[in-house]
Amino acid sequence: MSLPTFTPTTTAEEVAAAFADQIQGRNVLITGPSIDGLGFEVARVLAKYANLVVIAGYNAERLTLSEETIKKETPSANIRQLILDLSSLAAIRKAAAEVNAYPEPLHVLIHNAASGGGAFKLTVDGFESQIATNHIGPFLFTKLLVPKLLVARSGTYTPRVVVVSSTAHSRMPFDLNASKAANILFANELSRRAKGKLNVYSLHPGVIYTNATKKEDTKAALIGTGLLTPEGLPNSEAVTWKTLGQGAATTVAAAFDTRLDSKSGAYLVDCVEASDKIAPHCSDAETAAKLWTITEEIVGEKFTL
Repeated sequence: MSLPTFTPTTTAEEVAAAFADQIQGRNVLITGPSIDGLGFEVARVLAKYANLVVIAGYNAERLTLSEETIKKETPSANIRQLILDLSSLAAIRKAAAEVNAYPEPLHVLIHNAASGGGAFKLTVDGFESQIATNHIGPFLFTKLLVPKLLVARSGTYTPRVVVVSSTAHSRMPFDLNASKAANILFANELSRRAKGKLNVYSLHPGVIYTNATKKEDTKAALIGTGLLTPEGLPNSEAVTWKTLGQGAATTVAAAFDTRLDSKSGAYLVDCVEASDKIAPHCSDAETAAKLWTITEEIVGEKFTL
């Protein structure tokens, strides 16, 4: 079977259709699935084919709304809600224990949830909220779910971890608060340490007008950079904007495109490998290893595979 060539305008729907056979029978967990967001769009298209789609978020009402909306379109969809607050280590451990008690293995873990810009605030554990939600939380959650992922491994299938990052990773010298850079360093180091037991990918979804873009504090920051007009709408003169479907496409490709099987650690843009676009401070192996060790100390657990 010849596979389609993906472009910047390819949609998640098209990628899922191309890999429908690979998605069938698979169990996927995706964080941050609120309506009008990338995670919702990924969950919506995967639910048409997957055996199980676990939608994980901290707001029960939003999870229910997402599930109901998906089931209106695909009544046969098997959706399971998981309460997960990535800003709390205790909440992450509770959610992971729930997933580990599922009877099914986990084939794909998609880290899509992210805390946008906004005022400096601390989490219940005393960490800066963006780095906690975007890096420390996903690090611990992955660590706790690795056994569940490894159970899904077979002679013909390698489980996948997908980390949604952004080109924003390249904007600054790396420090611990540059969480998009941390996403890529984490994905690279996880891939290296997994030694083929897991396939790990990071990606830039494109610039999309989502629910996150509409939050007041994020909106103000984006107006300041010129990405949004003074009215808070997409500024198409500043950048090429993608639709929600086009923005979610790269995540679906990272989760299921068989052409990536031999490319664990790759960074994707527009559904294809673009590792040459990783900023130098994010492709440094020493920095990745250092970040891993620091994060282990923060969560108080060693992460070995």
